[in-house]
Amino acid sequence: MMQPTVTTQNGDVVGEARADGILVFRGIPYAEPPSGVNRFEPPQRRCPWAEPLDATRFGATAPQRDLNGPLAGLIPNVVIEGDDYLNLNVWTTATSGSRPVMVFIHGGSWTMGSGAIPGYDGGRFARDGIVFVSINYRLAADGFLWFGEGTANLGILDQIAALEWVRDNVAQFGGDPENVTVFGESAGGMSIGALLAMPAANGLFRRAIMQSGAAHHAISSSSAIAVANRVADLLGVERSREAIANVSRDRLREAEATVAAEVAKKPSKKRWGDVATNRLPFEPVVDGLTLPERPIDAIAGGAANGIDLMVGNNAEEALFLLVPSGRLTRIRSWLLYAATLQIGLPPVRAVRAYRAAYPRASAGAAFGHILTDWFYRIPAIRVAEAKPGTHVYEFAWRSPAFENTLGACHGVELPFVFDNLDSPDWALLVGAAAPQSVADDIHGAWVRFAATGDPGWPAYDAESRAVRQFGLTGGVLRDPQRETRILWDGRR
Repeated sequence: MMQPTVTTQNGDVVGEARADGILVFRGIPYAEPPSGVNRFEPPQRRCPWAEPLDATRFGATAPQRDLNGPLAGLIPNVVIEGDDYLNLNVWTTATSGSRPVMVFIHGGSWTMGSGAIPGYDGGRFARDGIVFVSINYRLAADGFLWFGEGTANLGILDQIAALEWVRDNVAQFGGDPENVTVFGESAGGMSIGALLAMPAANGLFRRAIMQSGAAHHAISSSSAIAVANRVADLLGVERSREAIANVSRDRLREAEATVAAEVAKKPSKKRWGDVATNRLPFEPVVDGLTLPERPIDAIAGGAANGIDLMVGNNAEEALFLLVPSGRLTRIRSWLLYAATLQIGLPPVRAVRAYRAAYPRASAGAAFGHILTDWFYRIPAIRVAEAKPGTHVYEFAWRSPAFENTLGACHGVELPFVFDNLDSPDWALLVGAAAPQSVADDIHGAWVRFAATGDPGWPAYDAESRAVRQFGLTGGVLRDPQRETRILWDGRR
């Protein structure tokens, strides 16, 4: 079978023609390697290459610690060594035509993940008329460490550079550069929140889907500097990016992990600022220049005008952390009062409301619902309230993993969205009997939204509060969990 060749602005790329009719181009560089003098600089436009580029294999992935522990088998990850990791992958059925484009931004707490994970194969999107693109970007310190000098938010600027590549080249792969949808999960969804607020991203996409991540996760300059200073102190070097660049990547990864552990163990707002609330040391920084203001505030001010939005969460996100770690069964009722107090809810009223909403839930499960609302559901609703016309969903199919206790946890929608239930990457998460009908519903909705801006259910508004539920009823709910939702009124 003849290998497909496409001419990009940087040179020819040679991909793979699969037996299922999908053309795949892997590891296409969209910027210069972020190493040497480019290590802590904004992404540099890629220089042209003279010979055709072999795009049949995935390229390098961002340096990161591999996932280990009880979560390792649930969420797949791939680490491929190399400096030339600002690359992307394309799935298409033909290099002619003008089809909708979807660009996927992976999650992983901004510290792990890549577009090279087999479970993120975009073949089913291509089959259904989409030109699908997945990207890599700088993670952790390389992408988000900032001492208050130089350019902040390098990891998000990488995403913008990838979107610029799509604008300039996707037509050669049969895509319509005027009809681009960005979508992402977890930190990928939160990245889209930042993109909506960043002037440099204006005009690069027409639609956006934010899965289990919205527009609240960005930290102040002072918080970013506190994290950066602690990383430098742990490494015993000067508090500067130049000094960090001279440290081995292994030592830097260890320092990153230490800071994350310190924040988790003692989330002192005096010491860490916003990071004490978000619990993510490396995330977008409101620096006043690349990211002028907190994304949710920018969206409320009109930054997303002209962009079709869809946002949502899974029904039991927090079980992803509580069940595999064994914490679920160790949680006692008193912790519900402490948790609600810490996140700013009236403890007695809040615990009563959550107990009434989930009368059969254990203390651990009730705690999980509180965390799910705080970190995922309420931020998603705030986006919908801030941007009229936004569509909202909830994914409620429950994973059979951990003896059916993992529930509709964080990340469980991914194999259904990608329609990749048969991928070995997702075997432990979805089991052997995952319903194809649910994948048909949610994957089809994502494709319709990318093509038309309408996923097939009414937009969210203050009167209807329409939420499309996938996995249980398969229908539209009106203001689900109203009693717990109103607890959060007045908080943004």
